[in-house]
Amino acid sequence: MKIPHIPARLFGVAALLVTAVNASAAPAEAPDGVILPAPARSAVELAEEGDDIAWTITEDLTTEIGPRMAGTEAESAARRWALSRLKAMGFANVREEQFDMPVWVRGTEEAWLTHAFQPQKLAITALGNSASTGPQGIEGSLAYFASFDALAAAPDEKVRNRIVFIDNDMKPTQDGSGYGYYGRGRFSGPNVAAKKVAIAIVIRSIGTDSHRNPHTGVTNFEAGVKPIPAGAISNPDADQLYRQLVRQQAVVDEVRMKLILTPQNLGTRHSGNVIAEVPGSDPAASPVIVACHLDSWDLGTGAIDDAAGCGIITAAAKHVMKAGQPRRTIRVLWAGAEEVGVFGGKAYFDAHGKEKHAVALESDFGADRIWRVDFKLPDSAGPLADRIAAAVMPFGVVRGKQPAGGGADVGALVQAGAPAIDLAQDGTRYFDIHHTPDDTLDKIDVNNLHQNVLVWTATLAILANSSDSELP
Repeated sequence: MKIPHIPARLFGVAALLVTAVNASAAPAEAPDGVILPAPARSAVELAEEGDDIAWTITEDLTTEIGPRMAGTEAESAARRWALSRLKAMGFANVREEQFDMPVWVRGTEEAWLTHAFQPQKLAITALGNSASTGPQGIEGSLAYFASFDALAAAPDEKVRNRIVFIDNDMKPTQDGSGYGYYGRGRFSGPNVAAKKVAIAIVIRSIGTDSHRNPHTGVTNFEAGVKPIPAGAISNPDADQLYRQLVRQQAVVDEVRMKLILTPQNLGTRHSGNVIAEVPGSDPAASPVIVACHLDSWDLGTGAIDDAAGCGIITAAAKHVMKAGQPRRTIRVLWAGAEEVGVFGGKAYFDAHGKEKHAVALESDFGADRIWRVDFKLPDSAGPLADRIAAAVMPFGVVRGKQPAGGGADVGALVQAGAPAIDLAQDGTRYFDIHHTPDDTLDKIDVNNLHQNVLVWTATLAILANSSDSELP
């Protein structure tokens, strides 16, 4: 599918700026009989033309490979696909850097409410690293907790030999800030329940939709803690469960659940990062790293999480490359195994963490419009940040006041001191789709995707030509 050219009125001032650049670059008139070469076009002008690079990468990856669960043959096929695509696009130093990781895969996933009312089936999915119930399943009484904090504060006797239910109730926000708070029920809830000797745990999905689609995601157990079966049920099913619990109190009876979750740990297998570069004209200048992650969960096709991110950063790097060699090398990182523990980001840091990086950026929050830019730069980069803020403002992006974090796959670099910039996307509907069967290509708006490419291109062009006095 070709991305349609976006009318200039959608970009307002940006379109006027492009027109002004073209007008000022053209001579008043050419000598008779002389054909002058067309003025060189900037990276943003190339992006503004309505290219389909980001869309094509997203469409092809999700169509030809589909789900890309970390450590599986599907993720390996995605790396082969990525290497071929990036080489064909003209990137340099295209390579795979392998690492080993533990691999978990899901199996049968079923749940029922079995008592005290008419038995009812629930829509459930296992959380990454969940233990198995065995093929016969388990059944037990429910221990209800309104939040992760309530579970953490509960005495062990309220949990022991029961199936814990955490009733998270996440609401949509533009910046997705609720994920960190409510996500604790998934990140840490199973570990806490296991330490309190629960036989299993079920959580309300960490999501903001009302569809009967459960949201998966990884959880982790501390060393020495025996994993227990852990799943997430859809939000409508969580509502149904809560109503039964309320009515159960009136009849002084218990609500019981049966679970069948049969995931497997396959042991240590290979994953890997795919890296490509736009070589800079100054080999001594530290590179700009732009990242996404290639793997995805297996319920959908990983379109918003994170095929679109890979399309966005790669399109921007290609536009900068096409406009002329930048001063700094642009390093494109398609990280592996992010979803199940940021193994690719950790492997990149182990291999390259001692290298100096000028700045790190990541696209891993879908494909809706970028609305804010945040910086974590050295004091010397104040004018650089001003130039970037001015360059992206015409595309509807405002300057934020909080320090940039850089994203999961470059997080270790940023924690070690690398500068970072966040191009924050609108997350209002992101957690309707995140980690569900609904993460498919049709959820991507091509106009929003194109706006992402424009903002990334404007930012990357400035960063890749920055001076050593501005960035390390």
